[in-house]
Amino acid sequence: MSINKFMKGAVTGWMTSHGEHSDIVMSTRIRLARNLRGFRFPIAFTADEAEKVDSQVSAALLTSDEKGYAYMKMSELPGLERQVLIEKHLVSPQLTDVKRHGAVILSEDETLSIMLNEEDHIRIQCIYPGFQLENAYDHADSVDNYLENKLPYAFDEDFGYLTSCPSNTGTGMRASVMMHLPALTITKQIERIIPAIARLGMIVRGSYGEGSEAPGNIYQVSNQTTLGKPEKEILSDLKNVALRLIAHERRSRELLLSKSRVALENKLFRSLGIISYARLLPSGEAARCLSDVRLGIDLGIIEDVDMSILNELMIFMQPGFLQQYAEADLTAEERDIFRADLFRERLRSEQQTNENNKEN
Repeated sequence: MSINKFMKGAVTGWMTSHGEHSDIVMSTRIRLARNLRGFRFPIAFTADEAEKVDSQVSAALLTSDEKGYAYMKMSELPGLERQVLIEKHLVSPQLTDVKRHGAVILSEDETLSIMLNEEDHIRIQCIYPGFQLENAYDHADSVDNYLENKLPYAFDEDFGYLTSCPSNTGTGMRASVMMHLPALTITKQIERIIPAIARLGMIVRGSYGEGSEAPGNIYQVSNQTTLGKPEKEILSDLKNVALRLIAHERRSRELLLSKSRVALENKLFRSLGIISYARLLPSGEAARCLSDVRLGIDLGIIEDVDMSILNELMIFMQPGFLQQYAEADLTAEERDIFRADLFRERLRSEQQTNENNKEN
C-alpha cells in the first residue's frame, strides 16, 4: 500500500463522528507496550539489535492473514511526512526521532498502528471513534495475542510485562479517551476536576499526550496505574471516570444554555463567522473557534454544518498538513493565511452542497 494514501487522507477512521457519546468523547485509544526477550530496551540497544527487532516483528505481522498492512521506516520518510503521521495520531512524536531506528505498521483504515522501537520494542495502538473501550481493547488484544504466539515476549511471573519505563510495567496498557469539554472549561470547573481525577489513579493531558496542551478544549483522560490491576479493572475504572465527566459536561452545557443562552449563541456564531470569513487564522484561534462551532452543533444552535467537516479541518489546520497540502514550506504568517483560505473554501463548498440538496 502506498504511503501517499496515509499522507493525503485527512480524516482517519477514528475521526468519523459515530460511536457512543460521540458528541463529547471523540475517540478511544488502547496502547499496549511490549518487549522481546533477548534484546536490550530501545534506550540502550544497538543499531543491530534495533534492526533484528524490526525484522522479527514486521515479518510476523506482514505475513499474517490480516491484509492491508503498510510498513513505514521513519528514517526513510521526509520530516514533513513524519509530522503528518503525528498530527493524525498514528505515531508518537518520540517514534519520529530517526536516531531511534523506529518504524510503524498501519492497518488500512488507520484504526491500528504498531510502533516498532519507540520507548519499547512494540507499541500496539488501537483508536476507535466515540466511546468504545471494550471494542478498542478487544482489537488491540487480538493483535497482542497473535504476536505473543509468534514472538518471545519479555514477561515476569511477578511483575507482568517488562517495559522500558517502570511506570508501564505490569499490564503495559494505557487506555485513554479523548474528550471535548468546552462547558467544563468555560465554567472553569475543569480546574478542580483534574486534580480530583488524579486522586482516582487517572491523569488528564492534552490531546497529544504527556506535556501537551489542550487546544480546542480537547483533553485526554487515561489510567496512570498499570501494575497490580488486571486490564478489565483498569478499563472499568476509566469507564466510570469518563461517564462521570460526560454527565458533568452535559449538566454544564444545560446550565450555560439556561442562564446565558443569548451570550452563548453570540459566542458560537461569532466563531462560525471567523472561520467562514477570516483572512488570517492562527492555529490557537482556529482551535478555539472549531471548539465553539462543535459545541453549537451539539446543542442544536448551529445547523447545516456537518461535524465531519470540523474533524477534517481540525487535522488540516496543523502545520504539517497545511504544508503537505500546499506542497511548499510555509512561514508562520503564510500558514495563517493558507489556513484561513482553506477553512473558507471548505465551508463554502459545504454550504453549496447543502443548497443544491435543498433545491433537489
